[in-house]
Amino acid sequence: MRKQPAAVLAGASAAALASVALFAAPASAHTPHHTAPAAHGVVFVQNDDVKGNAVVTYDRAGDGSLTRAGTYATGGLGGQEEGTGPDHLASQGSLAYDKAHRRLYAVNAGSDTLTVFAVRGDRLVREQTVSTGGSFPVSVTVHGGSVYVLNALDGGSVQGYLNIGGRLVRVPSLHRDLGIKGDGTPGQVSFTPDGSKIVVAGKANNTLAVFRVGLLGMSARPTSTVLPSGGAPFALTFDAEGRAVVADASANSLDTFAVRRGGSLTKVDEAATGQQATCWVVRDGRFFYTGNAASGTISGFAQRHGRLTHIGDTPSGAGTVDLAVSSDGTFLYAQVGTTGSVTGFRVHADGSLTDVGSVTVPNAVGGEGIAAS
Repeated sequence: MRKQPAAVLAGASAAALASVALFAAPASAHTPHHTAPAAHGVVFVQNDDVKGNAVVTYDRAGDGSLTRAGTYATGGLGGQEEGTGPDHLASQGSLAYDKAHRRLYAVNAGSDTLTVFAVRGDRLVREQTVSTGGSFPVSVTVHGGSVYVLNALDGGSVQGYLNIGGRLVRVPSLHRDLGIKGDGTPGQVSFTPDGSKIVVAGKANNTLAVFRVGLLGMSARPTSTVLPSGGAPFALTFDAEGRAVVADASANSLDTFAVRRGGSLTKVDEAATGQQATCWVVRDGRFFYTGNAASGTISGFAQRHGRLTHIGDTPSGAGTVDLAVSSDGTFLYAQVGTTGSVTGFRVHADGSLTDVGSVTVPNAVGGEGIAAS
């Protein structure tokens, strides 16, 4: 259910930092299943429970199968956007893993906060819970010492943070309202690979909005690219050349855009999935995979010279939503919102997928947010 709203550093002055809403958090409430670190990697899954959000960790075996390692409360509440089905947040990237700093960021849509976990193998330690400066946060992105969160309601907004002395600090000057009219909401915020820009996928207003980010902060207004009438840019990722690869939930396609220095976008390719509700997209090397919620499939694409070629569809379960790829590129994991489960797939050299098994995540029906190490 939709909730009502709760009430770069351009000179890091003590006064500015004093105005930041920053809350220390106690040790995480969790249920460990074992304490041994994972041998092959970890998959992190957010359940988005409206009674108490949590992240569940899974050890990844050599064959890609998952074993639950622990459950960690975020200290916030999950949420459900009004009118949604198996995708309660209607977004991509509600959980983000920062490998360089061993931190995991989780949005709490029901309490308008962001939780920061320290990652210690397959264990999490809750370090902070901070305000997102807006209503119903649904997506988070990180680059270097900067973190940005996308708030979906009340017209949408973006809020920036800096990592200062190992603590995440919300910077009031890094807040931008998106001004989306009506009931629609944006789907994702993401840094470009070089960290010079953040892109907002505005599925509600057919717009991709690009903010420039630099030493003096972020641009006051975005450079906006409007998709053709009926387009719905839901989520995005980037290819090896820094082009944006966007899941269009209305056209059921992957659209590729060159990102210009000033923030404008030029469309260079479009590839149809032939499926329904193509809303999520993830990259694995030269391959791209989409989650098609209404078809219950994952569509695979190979890229060559910036062009995408459809290489097949794999059954993945009704209500397939967010996706994550293991750090070694060997396995793909898909959240299935209707059952609250995660299904794993081995990624073969030709991009084809083979099912390696599923796990049911506690209290995760409709949940979104998945990341992998």
